[in-house]
Amino acid sequence: MKFKHILTASLAAAAMLFSSCEDGLDIPKHGNMGGQDDFYKTDEETLQAVASMYSSWGNNYYNWYFVKNLLSDDVWTGGGSRGDNSDMERLNEYTFDTDHGMIAGLYQGLYGIIYKANLIIEKVEPDTPVKAQAVAEAYFFRGWAHFELASLWGTAPVVDHLLQPDEYHQGNSTNEELWAQVESDFRAAIDSKALTTKNNATDETGGIRVSVETAQAMLGKALLFEGKYAEAATELDKVIDSKKYELYAGDYDMIGHARANACSEAMLEVQKRNDPEQAWTQMTMTYIMTGWRTGLINLGSLDMIANGTYGFINPTKELYDAFVAREGKDGYRLKSSIRTYEELNSNYGLTVNAGERLVGHEGYFNWKNRALKEDCIMNAEYFQALQYINLRVMRYAEVLLLAAEAHVMSDGKRVDEYINTIRNRAKLAPISGATLDDVKAEKRLELCFEAVRFQDIVRWGEGEKYLGQRGKQIPAFSSSGIDNTAFSNASYGFKEKHKLLPIPRKEMELNGNMVQNTGW
Repeated sequence: MKFKHILTASLAAAAMLFSSCEDGLDIPKHGNMGGQDDFYKTDEETLQAVASMYSSWGNNYYNWYFVKNLLSDDVWTGGGSRGDNSDMERLNEYTFDTDHGMIAGLYQGLYGIIYKANLIIEKVEPDTPVKAQAVAEAYFFRGWAHFELASLWGTAPVVDHLLQPDEYHQGNSTNEELWAQVESDFRAAIDSKALTTKNNATDETGGIRVSVETAQAMLGKALLFEGKYAEAATELDKVIDSKKYELYAGDYDMIGHARANACSEAMLEVQKRNDPEQAWTQMTMTYIMTGWRTGLINLGSLDMIANGTYGFINPTKELYDAFVAREGKDGYRLKSSIRTYEELNSNYGLTVNAGERLVGHEGYFNWKNRALKEDCIMNAEYFQALQYINLRVMRYAEVLLLAAEAHVMSDGKRVDEYINTIRNRAKLAPISGATLDDVKAEKRLELCFEAVRFQDIVRWGEGEKYLGQRGKQIPAFSSSGIDNTAFSNASYGFKEKHKLLPIPRKEMELNGNMVQNTGW
């Protein structure tokens, strides 16, 4: 596809194009420096603008993924030693304040996406199919970014147009205004009739661009977060009944790997390509971070594992126990998500090196996101960041679970159907009369390490229940076992104020019209 090549060529340069005050897409044309009003006229120029927007979205993935996972109860920070990444530790242990770098980076990155979307919405005349699709996608990404702002910050400003210099100091929006903007943008994308759609569930060509079903899924998710359960069920049912998506039929063990890129389950992914000539433009720190700390262990006979990874995002015992309670110690989905040290030691000879210990670790290894040599564009053990795994943002499994919850909370219909579709793939017996607790349990297991758990806990009002003790004690694991009190904090855990993240301190200092979220 033409867009695919434009997107790949734009990745390296696009990060330099964004500016909050100036148009990052001003480029030379026929020897003359053209401005905003000279650009966005042709299909080719429009595709370049779309590629830049997609690139900004992809570049924000790292903060999006780690902030939300680290705030959950499913993972320990990990790393090579205590203090290996103090920003991540502060998130995971609830010791962060208003000047946290990753929170600020995510906040600013979301507004970067909104800026790129507003450029397209305001500057592109949708008078060709290419331009109409571009505008529809811009509405989608503006809605997607506002969704994250609404659910994480709650009072962040709505930015629904290109700001003039005298508008830069926007004040807070209400949570209602944010959600209204989210709904409006997703509906605009859907109603445009310009978004792509797949021919069928096995059609991979639709995976590179936002589809109408993806927009419907995100609208349904937003409505669910707002408590509009019947409306959410209607939108999510449309996606399911379209038959354009289905659960990945391959080995679930590979759901988080390149083999499942753009598969039948892929609703929304940041595209990566297995192209050695473009290796460094495809680079992502996501999987070098989540791969095991290979410098501190001997992999034994695990020859498929890629060396040179850093050992962050380690499963908690709580998550492992939740799997066991639901499907037993030999559960198919459990074995595809988490492996214990005892299993890896007895089956493959994996050991922790003598005199070493894994910090933020309870003897449970992230198998779902293990680094595989087959996922690497090149096996760069000196810096294992050249994987071509598409960065997962939404899978069809999440749509089924969102729909199940929406129906549980509204009419009670189709809940068992959706839950049992998930359970069937996990090789579990069907259940009857599924409850909200069943939905919550299945969602935690199915979508572990996929950046959804924290927002669910908060909207369910269960933050203190599951996160209140986070950071009190931090474990370490060695060949002699677990030390559950290796490190500790005097102040720790989820509190009332954590229902909303803090507006970054820099934003507060630069903008006198902003009011900080309660408790910060």
